[in-house]
Amino acid sequence: MTHGPRSMNLLLIVPHPDDEVYGASGTLMTLLEGGEACGLVTLTRGEAGRTLGLAEGPEELARMRAAELAACLEVIGLSTHPGSVHEQHDFPDKYLKDVPFEQVVDTAYHAMRRHRPQTVLTFPPNGSNGHPDHVTTHRAVKAAWDRLPAQERPRLWYYASDTPPENEALRAEWLAPNLRHDVTAHITRKLQAIACHRSQALSTVDFIRKFPERVTSETFYEVPAKG
Repeated sequence: MTHGPRSMNLLLIVPHPDDEVYGASGTLMTLLEGGEACGLVTLTRGEAGRTLGLAEGPEELARMRAAELAACLEVIGLSTHPGSVHEQHDFPDKYLKDVPFEQVVDTAYHAMRRHRPQTVLTFPPNGSNGHPDHVTTHRAVKAAWDRLPAQERPRLWYYASDTPPENEALRAEWLAPNLRHDVTAHITRKLQAIACHRSQALSTVDFIRKFPERVTSETFYEVPAKG
């Protein structure tokens, strides 16, 4: 990251196609409609996910999820907004923890330097649900953020829920939200964006069943400036 004005408002760094939509798509819509550039870094192609009978194997699922993500980003408005970007990487889905850690850190670090965001958003220490790719992404983004000189770091946000996890180990690392965005004005488009991820129908049902309030209120934990 270089000194000077920030080139975008919000940069998401997440492991899977669909990780951008449930907890942040309304916030992205608000920023984009306000003329702010935003970015998304997706670390894997999502090829290890459940197929729900929609694809015959990992490669076909990866292609399907790429098309779903493209449709989602069009609904959100990110793919058509000047200055906004989507970077797709091909780290192995479900096995991100087996990649040399510094490779993932470097990817996050160089994305922060290249795009100079005001804020970076990723998963919290417990990965929200304990998914190993979520946890590894958190660790890599935090390490990349720590590597930057303190005066050059963007704000760092984690996805956060008011509802503590039922799992005791996840609850031990739970961070309650300290930021709230009312995205009620975007509820129709947010639901449309979520529905673009057809292969993630079970995840959608689980999200709405467990966290219905997060459809209209997007909540985050902002890390204190000293980290």
